[in-house]
Amino acid sequence: MEAASADPLFNANDRLQHALDLAYRYLARRDRTEREIRRHLAARGIEPPLVELAVTELTAQDYLDDNRYARRFAEDRRTLDQWGNERIEQRLLAVGIDPETIAAILADHTPTDELEAAIEVLRRRLPSPPANAREADRALGLLLRRGYELELAHDAIRAYRRS
Repeated sequence: MEAASADPLFNANDRLQHALDLAYRYLARRDRTEREIRRHLAARGIEPPLVELAVTELTAQDYLDDNRYARRFAEDRRTLDQWGNERIEQRLLAVGIDPETIAAILADHTPTDELEAAIEVLRRRLPSPPANAREADRALGLLLRRGYELELAHDAIRAYRRS
């Protein structure tokens, strides 16, 4: 059915509807960014002008909203996976969210919030504060893999030791 977009027997409305149908099915699994939709449709042989029309239509219907996607993604990754800002930023950039939107979303999470989240990660993963340099290095690695900045990770380890 993907070949329908190139078939001259289909009129423009049919080809647009085909592109929208592909996009709706792709969106049914989870929220997507505009870049993800564009790539998906292009990979299925939809012509660039029809891709743009489909994206415009999906945006008008409120199926596509990169800002909403980024906010939900950041909230979910912080809450469910205890990710830090750096990891969230990397993933959002990878799916096509613009840097200005990312900066605005990450600014909603204060440095104090970020520090407390990092300390909570340590509390959940480590039954007691790091007692020696080797344990501190392991704790540091844990926080860095979760996407916390180096300085903040050190601060979190010090704060966890004091608690």
